[in-house]
Amino acid sequence: MGQLVRHDENEIERVLSREEGILPSSGFAASVMDAVRREAAAPPPIPFPWKRALPGLVVAALMLLLVLVAGVAAIAELAKASAAASAQSSMSLPSVLTPIFEPESGLALPRNVESAVLWAVLALLAAWVPVKLAMLFTSDEV
Repeated sequence: MGQLVRHDENEIERVLSREEGILPSSGFAASVMDAVRREAAAPPPIPFPWKRALPGLVVAALMLLLVLVAGVAAIAELAKASAAASAQSSMSLPSVLTPIFEPESGLALPRNVESAVLWAVLALLAAWVPVKLAMLFTSDEV
């Protein structure tokens, strides 16, 4: 194995020690210079239209801020309502599990199901609309 490695090293040294000049193939220099001239004559790339994109970015940032504020307000209102409900239920119900087993309450849906469905639909639309717009603007068909 050691002799094989030395043989490979000797072969590499022999190939690298040659002092032959390397000549390009015929027409290589001319084709490279033609390519350089074509690149120099090409127009510069189109810059990104920040003036047109900036209003959309500002609106997106404002919408995100609005959603965050609405979410914080909803969480605060929910916490306030929950605290009021827990204070009221702690006086009347000794256990948290009691409302589940009461026959008249059953497993009814909360009163605000319509609101939850509306928010879910709005969230789906908020996700679907940008995807469709992006697909519309990036489609290859004209």
